[in-house]
Amino acid sequence: MVDVVTNNEAESRYEVHVDGALAGFLEYRIIGEVIALVHTEVDEAYAGQGLGAQLAKYALDDALARDVKISPLCPFVAKYIDKHPEYRVTVR
Repeated sequence: MVDVVTNNEAESRYEVHVDGALAGFLEYRIIGEVIALVHTEVDEAYAGQGLGAQLAKYALDDALARDVKISPLCPFVAKYIDKHPEYRVTVR
C-alpha cells in the first residue's frame, strides 16, 4: 500500500491516495493570508489507517512552508493540533 498526499488546488483540497485510489481529502478555503481547514473525510474502506492524520499533517506543514496562518474549522484538525502543539503557532 502506497499513501500519497497532494494539494489539489483546483478542488481546494488536500487528497490522500492509496495505490492510486482517492482514499480521503481535507477541504480548505484561502481567505487572504489565512487557510481555513474546513472538512476532513476518509473513505470507510480506509478507516483506522491514519490517513486523516496524514492529511492534517500535510496541510499544517504546507501552511508553515507558505508562512500563512490556519483556521482549524474542522474538528478533526483542531484535535490533531491539540495533540501536536508544535502547530499551535500557525493558528489564527
